[in-house]
Amino acid sequence: MLVKISDLRMREVVNVVDGKRLGVIKDIDLDPEQGCVKAIVLPGSTGFLGSFMGRNDDFVIPWNRIKKIGMDVILVEVNSFGDSRHEVIDYV
Repeated sequence: MLVKISDLRMREVVNVVDGKRLGVIKDIDLDPEQGCVKAIVLPGSTGFLGSFMGRNDDFVIPWNRIKKIGMDVILVEVNSFGDSRHEVIDYV
């Protein structure tokens, strides 16, 4: 199945662990030497004040955590966003 990056950015990302909608893809981390996608980047929830103050709380989900790319959603498997957040999702 051929998927364009522009198509991926329009799909909602859903965590299969807890069923939460995580948002839509903001950016994609590419490895030009290997010619592959390393991770997807989702916007954090800092709001206006966070972006005004220069905070960048974007989440990076490694490609190996993507379980299924569907027609409407992208299913990922990540730990809950508690203390274990940095195990799978890193801040950019």
